[in-house]
This record gives sequence, C-alpha cells and structure tokens, in this order.
Amino acid sequence: MQVEALYQDIILDHYRSPHGKGLRDPYDAEVYHVNPTCGDEVTLRVRLSRAEGDGDGPVVEDVSYDSMGCSISQAAASVLHDLVHGRRVDDAMRVHDEFLALMQSKGQVEPDEEVLEDGIAFAGVSKYPARIKCALLAWMAWKDATLQAMGAGDAAGTQEQVASEQLGTQPDDERGAGR
Repeated sequence: MQVEALYQDIILDHYRSPHGKGLRDPYDAEVYHVNPTCGDEVTLRVRLSRAEGDGDGPVVEDVSYDSMGCSISQAAASVLHDLVHGRRVDDAMRVHDEFLALMQSKGQVEPDEEVLEDGIAFAGVSKYPARIKCALLAWMAWKDATLQAMGAGDAAGTQEQVASEQLGTQPDDERGAGR
C-alpha cells in the first residue's frame, strides 16, 4: 500500500504544480482533444526542431498545453511534458508507446521506471477503465500534434489512429470505430 500512496502523491504533485502548462509560441501544430466521457479537455501545441544534416531526426523542442479536467488528466499532461521535451521524436514516440502499453495493461504490466520516470505513478490508473482515457488524453493529443507537425497523414486519419489507440483497437476495427 505504501507504493500506491507514493504514486498518488506523484500524481497530486504534478496536478498542483504542472510542468509545461500554458500555451506558448512559436509552435508547429496545435490540437484540441476532449474526453467526452468526463469532459476533460486539452489544447496542446508542439514545436519540433528543424535540425538539418544530423541524421537523428527532429527533436521535441517544446510541448505546451492548456487543459481542464480531473487530477489524472492534468498530471498526465505534466508528466508527458517532462518525458518528451528535449527528446528526439522517435525516442519520444517510444516513451508514448510504453505509456500506452501501461495504460492498456489493466494493471498486469510492471512499468519500466527507466523509461517512464514519474509516469509509473499511473500504473494503478490502468486498473480503472473509466480513468484510462483521462490519463491518455494529453498523450494522444501530443501524438496527434507531433504527427501533424511532421506532416504525416491528414488530421482525420491521425485522429482516427489516436482514438483507436485510446480504445485499444485498430483503426479499422468495428468495435473501436464509435462512429
């Protein structure tokens, strides 16, 4: 029970003192996502570096957001900022995938603290289906904005992919279509 209390403290710390909150200019892409189940919402901006010739790909130069919602969605946005800011996009996407896997694990996966850092605090959230979307809201918005900033796909296709990941389905899976 001590670990769960520590995880709750980490979530509350990020909720009370969010990192990266407040929309900033300049930015390459901005998205707005909402969780219709509970009304949580986030407007998120991404700025990528345009380093040429280094062969390593773009870097997440900035992630800024404005959000309203529960402590879980707010804390997850703060943790997201800490985990992707300053990383190469491909590395940040791997962190995203690790967080997504944790949220879809239903509490059955031991989180990798080396990769997720404070994100491990959300391990308990994955046991509560109604709260998973709260924890994933900013993460899915970040992926959507990053893909848009990189020019990958149209916004509708990107949003469908992001929505299917939140539900743990494939984009063409009728169960996850929700249309």
